[in-house]
Amino acid sequence: MTQKAKTKNNKYMEVAGLGILTILAIIGFIWLLPILIILSSGKTTIGEKLAWVLAVLFISWFAWIFYMLLAPLKKKY
Repeated sequence: MTQKAKTKNNKYMEVAGLGILTILAIIGFIWLLPILIILSSGKTTIGEKLAWVLAVLFISWFAWIFYMLLAPLKKKY
């Protein structure tokens, strides 16, 4: 294999690696999005937010859907 062919292969590997990192970053953001929405919401108190975030982490996205449907659990005074 010539030096020119090796350089060309290295460029392809760099582009592929960058593509994989981009995809992983997008997946990570999508995974964190429900947690960020819950934490920035004004619908619930800090204790309720903590419970919802733990539910999202351990039960998955179904907890986030329940949060969107059920929060706030009690009215603020």
